[in-house]
Amino acid sequence: MIQDNIRHVEEKMRAACESCGRNARDVRLIAVSKTKPVEMLMEAYDYGCRDFGENKVQELVDKYEQMPKDIRWHMIGHLQRNKVKYIVDKVYLIHSVDSLRLAEEISKEAVKKNVTVSILVEVNVAEEESKFGTTSEEAVLLVEEIAKLPNIIIKGLMTIAPYVEAAEENRLYFAKLKQIYVDIIHKNIDNVSMEELSMGMTDDYEVAITEGATYIRVGTGIFGERQYHTV
Repeated sequence: MIQDNIRHVEEKMRAACESCGRNARDVRLIAVSKTKPVEMLMEAYDYGCRDFGENKVQELVDKYEQMPKDIRWHMIGHLQRNKVKYIVDKVYLIHSVDSLRLAEEISKEAVKKNVTVSILVEVNVAEEESKFGTTSEEAVLLVEEIAKLPNIIIKGLMTIAPYVEAAEENRLYFAKLKQIYVDIIHKNIDNVSMEELSMGMTDDYEVAITEGATYIRVGTGIFGERQYHTV
């Protein structure tokens, strides 16, 4: 079932890319595996998935220890500063950096462990009170400040769009994030590579792709509904 679901998502990804003239290889799928057991992740791994997204530090660390080491782990949930030390040497990309204080902690722990951590700056484009992320207005300034820190490289931006009935309703938020991304590129800030736009989830990833997403984060569309009773 899981492998069929991934194939279905990939087909829709290809169709979305074709509809806007993008190369399908420029968009990567992150299997959002939060609350799912390792057995289910291994089904996706055996199909060929290598990018997995987790929301909680402990769950990411547990799965990191149990699963193959060629997996690229993505921290996509809100990251508390006191948990940073557990993952800086394990994650491929932290999507959810939403403040200078968090970035400073990542930098400090990265220096200690002699690693360079790739991050995305999370922008709350829709200005939802329930969501984390810097504001659209403050995003460029935050990127400029984080770029000064050692052992961090900013790879791009991330947003979590609102839950909506029709995916098209989120197009304006994806387009706005893309515009902020382009504005930052034009500033040519040292230590900022602006390669990635992480946006779009199960219900709206096709729209996100047509607005420039390079990473889409799909959980329910691959693994089914969340199972909160698991690890």
